[in-house]
Amino acid sequence: MIAIGGVIGAGLFVGSSVAIATVGPAVIVTYLLTGLLVLLIMRMLGEMAVAMPHVRSFTEFTRVALDNCAGFSVGWLYWYFWVIVIPVEAIAGAEIIRAWLPLPAWQIGAGLMVLMTSVNLLSARAYGEFEFWFASIKVAAIVVFIAVLVIHALGQQLAGVSVFANLVDHGGFAPRGLLAVPAAVTTVIFSMNGAEIVTVAAAESEQPARAVANMTSTIINRVLMFYVGSVFMILVTLPWSSVVPGRSPFTLALDTIHIPFASTIMGTIILTAVLSCLNSAFYVASRVLFVLAEHGDAPHWLVRTNRRRVPHRAVLLASLVGFAGVFTAIVSPNRVFAFLVNASGAVIAVVYLAIAVSQVRWRRKHEQAGDLAPSLPMWGFPWLSYAAIGGMTLVLITMAVTPSLSAEFWASAVSISVVLVAYFVRRSRQTR
Repeated sequence: MIAIGGVIGAGLFVGSSVAIATVGPAVIVTYLLTGLLVLLIMRMLGEMAVAMPHVRSFTEFTRVALDNCAGFSVGWLYWYFWVIVIPVEAIAGAEIIRAWLPLPAWQIGAGLMVLMTSVNLLSARAYGEFEFWFASIKVAAIVVFIAVLVIHALGQQLAGVSVFANLVDHGGFAPRGLLAVPAAVTTVIFSMNGAEIVTVAAAESEQPARAVANMTSTIINRVLMFYVGSVFMILVTLPWSSVVPGRSPFTLALDTIHIPFASTIMGTIILTAVLSCLNSAFYVASRVLFVLAEHGDAPHWLVRTNRRRVPHRAVLLASLVGFAGVFTAIVSPNRVFAFLVNASGAVIAVVYLAIAVSQVRWRRKHEQAGDLAPSLPMWGFPWLSYAAIGGMTLVLITMAVTPSLSAEFWASAVSISVVLVAYFVRRSRQTR
């Protein structure tokens, strides 16, 4: 359920509008391609996670396979990505709640911050329980959503109306051209990240290897059902050209078939998705920072845990950064905060690329040492591993040359440069 909660977020409920408007009905193929790429990355991650169950964070696989620089850099970049998610989701949740509760956004955002800080200070079990129910609500909502649209489509078909007309009647299946299909992977892939969270949470479970193996074996089914299934039914129900970027196509589809209180229903579900992501952001940021501190890459005082075995100092530090982000979003939304968000835009793609390179390097070392084959081997090694590396490289190149995404790419390059400089400064001090 943590894996499901990580994959399903506001990127599906709202962000899919951008992909649909950019590609048209052929965005279904885009989601399939992206799901395949994410599946390959997760399988590579799963191979290493099952072989090294003692590693407490997947970011440390890069340290094992490559070197300390990779472990330091990937760890801090992943921490930065999630610690920026905290204020982003807190503000997003506040904007939704403002429609029901007329209070300033910063007050509601601060309230959400306090709530999720408290949850994550309780225990890993508390985080898991909250995420279980958040994920359950999202899964139930998508299943009901798909079922309702399927029933409507069957009714239309029985009435003599072509169910698939909307897929081809408004400029064809690929109205933006065939090149738009792979190009939109860059947009879609950032809505599918989060499944890797389970490898972090697995370290605190009784059977980490089994948890990771289950996740990597079933994620493609979730992607197909929740992403492709729901987007397909949206495109069957309404013309793709009626989808407005930034507005939930789920709400529009329910309005189209005259479901009462569609906006309120989807607003509640999107809020659940936002809170789920906020909850996960706290958890992941604190655990990754804890592991960095264990390896001496962060202040050692962050290694301390409370009586519930929670790294409370790392949680509180993430909370402090989150509060600062909420304040910055209010004071300077279009400059400082916009830069901070953009500076994390390409980070997850770089992290995934590092995972893929690490898996190839680790597997080669494994084979040269004459060790037994991994218990959860990567499919089609090394060719599918190379395909994953090539796919993530193309995502980054596409970001760099796409005008609407280039700002995120170059701002992310700044954050990556800062982390690399920090590593070499730290190493020079240690060698004195």
